[in-house]
Amino acid sequence: MVDRLNALASHLVPTALPEPWETLVGVPLRIVVILLVAALARFISHRLVDRYVRNANKRHMERLKALGAVGGVIASATGYDSARHDQRIATAATIIKSSVSFIIVGTALLMILDLLGIPLAPLLASAGVAGLAIGFGAQSLVKDTLSGLFMIVEDQYGVGDVVDTGTVVGTVEEVTLRITRLRDGDGVVWYMRNGEILRLGNRSQGWSVAVVDVQVAYTEDVARVTGILGAASEPLTTEEPWKDLLLDAPSVTGIESMAQGQVTVRVTAKVRANERDTVQRELRTRIKSALDAHNIRMPVPGPYPGSPPGSTG
Repeated sequence: MVDRLNALASHLVPTALPEPWETLVGVPLRIVVILLVAALARFISHRLVDRYVRNANKRHMERLKALGAVGGVIASATGYDSARHDQRIATAATIIKSSVSFIIVGTALLMILDLLGIPLAPLLASAGVAGLAIGFGAQSLVKDTLSGLFMIVEDQYGVGDVVDTGTVVGTVEEVTLRITRLRDGDGVVWYMRNGEILRLGNRSQGWSVAVVDVQVAYTEDVARVTGILGAASEPLTTEEPWKDLLLDAPSVTGIESMAQGQVTVRVTAKVRANERDTVQRELRTRIKSALDAHNIRMPVPGPYPGSPPGSTG
């Protein structure tokens, strides 16, 4: 690429100029030509990237329209909606533009140094040695940058997602090539290096499951309790705003465990991502009211009926 641009500059600027004019006019004019060609190449490359982004967004909108109204709700719930897609494409486009600009500017700078008579071989050799030394010393930086690049391109998470990094659970506030900024439930801001995030759970993509475990006394009629729990949770499918948060009707899955004189019955509901805690709180409130209305109390740990005296089960 350097040779082609030099050839173009030589073609536009005559080389048969006298020595004084070559110094005063030829070299500066060639530098101007190089700068103009570099600016034009940068402009064209950025326009091509913008065109690709527009076409990608257009195709995505067409796919969303083809899904229809129901498909649009599912797409929004699964993170496939337009806003999330546009954010990911825009981030990737910014990275590509920056990389292309760096290559073009670096090439133009090397050409200008060559025209000024500065030997490039020692400079490139020194830069290679320095780059190697910096590379060994900045391995973590390179690791963080590459991890951040793949996280963004693969859309592992984005701003607004609730993620679990293994050490902290919080909402993503900022994603860069080097770090990810999270804010946990206590309001503490955490800065996580992308290269140190070895595993990550995203609670905002796809859907979640609201789970409520209800403990009742061992002597209670499980079939009766199951019916009460089902009747208490069923109205959520028809009431606002809960019906918009549910992707499936709540169901009583049955007995989850039996221990210490109590029986645990589980209620689950498939909900939109990030709405699990909200639906769980509402389910607990309704279940508590229903159990009180039917005089069903939480169990007190103690011996099982018929157990020997002094036994705790």
